[in-house]
Amino acid sequence: MTRTDVPKEADGPGPSGYAAARLRLLTEGARSGPPRRTALAELTDDWLAGLFTAAAGQLRGVSLVAVGGYGRGELSPRSDLDLLLLHDGSDLGTVAAVADRLWYPVWDLGLALDHSVRTQAEARKTAGEDLKVQLGLLDARHLAGDLALTAGLRTAVLADWRNQAPKRLPELQELCGERAERQGELQYLLEPDLKEARGGLRDATALRAVAASWLADAPREGLADARRRLLDVRDALHLATGRATDRLALQEQDQVAAELGLLDADTLLRQVYEAARVISYASDVTWREVGRVLRSRAVRPRLRAMLGGGKPVPERSPLAEGVVEQDGEVVLARAARPDRDPVLPLRAAAAAAQAGLPLSLHAVRRMAAAARPLPTPWPAEAREQLVTLLGSGRPTIDVWEALEAEGLISHLLPDWERVRCRPQRNAVHLWTVDRHLIETAVRASELTRRVSRPDLLLVSALLHDIGKGWPGDHSVAGEIIAKDVAARIGFDRADVAVLSTLVRHHLLLIETATRRDLEDPATVRSVAEAVGTQSTLELLHALTEADALATGPAAWSSWRGSLVTDLVRRVGAVLAGAAPDEPEPVAPTAEQERLAIEAFRTRSPVLALRAQTEPVSGDEPSAEAEPLGVELLIAVPDQPAVLPAVAGVLAVHRLTVRTAGLRALRLPDDVDDGSVLLLNWRVAAEYGSLPQATRLRADLVRALDGSLDIAGRLAERDAAYPRRRGWVAPPPRVTVAPAASHHATVIEVRTQDAPGLLFRIGLALEKAGVRVRSMHVSTLGANAVDAFYVTTGTGAPLPAQDANSLARALEETLRG
Repeated sequence: MTRTDVPKEADGPGPSGYAAARLRLLTEGARSGPPRRTALAELTDDWLAGLFTAAAGQLRGVSLVAVGGYGRGELSPRSDLDLLLLHDGSDLGTVAAVADRLWYPVWDLGLALDHSVRTQAEARKTAGEDLKVQLGLLDARHLAGDLALTAGLRTAVLADWRNQAPKRLPELQELCGERAERQGELQYLLEPDLKEARGGLRDATALRAVAASWLADAPREGLADARRRLLDVRDALHLATGRATDRLALQEQDQVAAELGLLDADTLLRQVYEAARVISYASDVTWREVGRVLRSRAVRPRLRAMLGGGKPVPERSPLAEGVVEQDGEVVLARAARPDRDPVLPLRAAAAAAQAGLPLSLHAVRRMAAAARPLPTPWPAEAREQLVTLLGSGRPTIDVWEALEAEGLISHLLPDWERVRCRPQRNAVHLWTVDRHLIETAVRASELTRRVSRPDLLLVSALLHDIGKGWPGDHSVAGEIIAKDVAARIGFDRADVAVLSTLVRHHLLLIETATRRDLEDPATVRSVAEAVGTQSTLELLHALTEADALATGPAAWSSWRGSLVTDLVRRVGAVLAGAAPDEPEPVAPTAEQERLAIEAFRTRSPVLALRAQTEPVSGDEPSAEAEPLGVELLIAVPDQPAVLPAVAGVLAVHRLTVRTAGLRALRLPDDVDDGSVLLLNWRVAAEYGSLPQATRLRADLVRALDGSLDIAGRLAERDAAYPRRRGWVAPPPRVTVAPAASHHATVIEVRTQDAPGLLFRIGLALEKAGVRVRSMHVSTLGANAVDAFYVTTGTGAPLPAQDANSLARALEETLRG
């Protein structure tokens, strides 16, 4: 290190000149946002360069370097100055004197200073030991002195970072996760820390560090704008409080909003939440990509050795029509055409949530770019996929956020835009309105075994607070919106009425139970009049619990739950009437009778496949009807094991059962004295095309005569696919419906739909030696709600003890 005479004065503003210029810059209203931050950084650069020149003169082997936020030029009004005095180590005494002449003027002005004095070797060693130091050095920027020394440090630090990325990036991810645990999620907090909370400025900086590693990169769309908005809010917060704070406290939000020219504090929070959501989603995608790349690097050498040096081909496992799993993500199949398949986003989302896998960024963006509006009302498949998505538990949240990040949720449900990122200024609520609605659906998915219509429960959970985006009573506004949305997504008039009632009265049970006298008959009668039916009461009870659990720990307790349960019991007693018997079957159609006669005469199964449609209006069939799937009519001479045989053949051919009915049909007297089992099912292919009717019939004949090993075929197929870590569904529930029929015992099954489910149920009933008189099966999203009317071999209802034993055995079978 060499030194020339140190001048007593330096170019640039002195302390008083800098302070005055800084004050003018921060108080002039014409400049704000990035221009002000840039101007403040440039002003500070000039001042510090002047201090350095005054302290070091023409001293070689030393330079002044800005690092961290200052290195990025992101100076907020009260930001720290992060500075490194870099030297070559040849004259430590002189360097110490220069440091004193630099730091003391900064302290004298009351500016916060984070400083260090190091050689390049010391800086690299410290960075290797302290990840935060290394992150700060990635943004190193030369201010004054020996430019070559600064450039050498930048080159070395970036090279170290890229070489050590496989080790340091997992450390950085862990650091981000620990910070999120401490600080919470910026996009939901009423008093968020703009810097430290998940989705804040620290995470945005971490994404820059990942990009600098060249190992992976963050989705760039919207990221720079999100970072800018958070910096603008922090600037306004510093000016409003006069303090170096990053916490946006409630009492300061109105002033910060005014400083930014926003309408009110709610508008401010919504902008903060939107920015945080962009950064959080980008973080999720980026860290997933980092993990994928690191796993690939670890596995690739072994794969190449096994394949003789060839490039490994990623394995693709089908999940649904047009949707496959690849490398731990859900992606679109090569043959998928999102521009021609408007249901594809919902199908892909439902498949991802059920499998517990993330939707790939490329797949979501491709679907968003080609998104077509769904017809009104929605096709049945779209409605079923939405219900499946909502009923998939915790994985629903990440999948929903992926769709929302690319605008697909607002595309599918335009009313969602009013509640998106909407804050709730209530200490009881943990979430924004939109996240609360999804949390309620997640909670409701755990209660689907308690209700006969899980689809209505899940959709009411999604819509119960939709009116909070409108003025006035949100329950009243929500009822109107729910009617419109429910009709648009394809529910019939009766279901629309139930959904609108649930939304209108979603607070009725909890408010009545905790604020009214339940001993007063008028109280109970008023609730009964509002609810109307036992099934609606059942749904409202589950919705009340899901809503409270999704609000926060203060909204639900065992005491509140017991009060609501007591109210429901009293209201149920008022609504109770005569128990319904098994509905009388409608007369067979000419086609059904023809198939039955042919089956009886040939003593073999006969079947017919035909397209099934639903009317656009929900009332009468028309030329504009929407396809529902394929109706499968099967007639089989009455014999044992028909149900497991038919269900097993359909499972082997990958046909999903949407609805199913079975009944014994007496033949006309002029044919013969005998009966035929008539099965009327609606089925759809899991993916690909439907099998030919001739193949189905041939396999059904083999299944009935015992030459087709259905159980073995299904076991082989299950073993061929790895078990995924998807959501763990609520356990199955099998009950005996009391007094539901005078002629048979009714076994009700509520469980998660799965390939081969009806086959397993049919085998269990067959093993129990009961006869299935009729059945009514429906698949609502991913939930199966089935009723089996069974009798003894002589055609009588089962004794109570036998019925309960059968229910327990069937439940154990489904749990296994």
